Amino acid sequence: MENTENTPTAVRGCASFASYVAVGDSFTEGMCDDLLPDGQFRGWADRVAARLAADHPAGGFRYANLAVRGKLIGQIHDEQVEDAAAMGAELVTLAGGLNDVLRPRCDIARVEELLGASAARLRATGATVVMFTSTDPTRRMAGSARLLPAILRMKAFVHELAQDPGIAVVDLFSAPCFDDRRLWAEDRLHLSPEGHRRVAEAVLEALGRPAGFDWRAPLPAAAPPTRGEKLAADARWARTHLGPWIGRRLTGRSSGDGRAPKRVDLLPYEG
Repeated sequence: MENTENTPTAVRGCASFASYVAVGDSFTEGMCDDLLPDGQFRGWADRVAARLAADHPAGGFRYANLAVRGKLIGQIHDEQVEDAAAMGAELVTLAGGLNDVLRPRCDIARVEELLGASAARLRATGATVVMFTSTDPTRRMAGSARLLPAILRMKAFVHELAQDPGIAVVDLFSAPCFDDRRLWAEDRLHLSPEGHRRVAEAVLEALGRPAGFDWRAPLPAAAPPTRGEKLAADARWARTHLGPWIGRRLTGRSSGDGRAPKRVDLLPYEG
């Protein structure tokens, strides 16, 4: 059902939303955040839902999270966007494309085409849409310079989409706090609980909500790791995370294969 009551101007001021659908990959699923009682990761989207639900009496706020780890933008477009549009939610967050960029021979023009089509379909329902720029991996991950041209192109593309006043952008690229490895999990690809907390606050800020804290602020200074500690961490990362990731790429598998979204229906959410 199309939601005809939403107005694009909602994104420009402090808006109250009664329904929210999250669309995307592991970033939006919440990988590496704290675990919920059911064994799912919490994630920034759940944190946003909890804050928005506080505006409504019990059962008055509805939330779905269709994101699944490992999904490419084509899969997000084909498997999630139409379902999200059919729900007619007032707010949708849309994140995708970085898994494509991480792969060699990424067709960045095709990624942009599918991301733009996804945003347009969601906006056609009248929903306010929140999108994201990637963080800058080159300031914290050796060997990631090859990704920067595509990331910068995607950044410009997302900001171009945000000429639509019903699309807000959370610009993580311009936030140096994400250079701090403490905002990242041990796998170096997914956010830590503190990283998820900051992204949630950034989304709420983009929606015009009162600031709970400065999500861009640097963490307190900490002693840098010794050379031995860094070498040990690098070896552990390569063995535990990089090796399996390469293995999945070589065999055409994904970490999300056969995995269902953690919250497939737009149901009441009380936080």
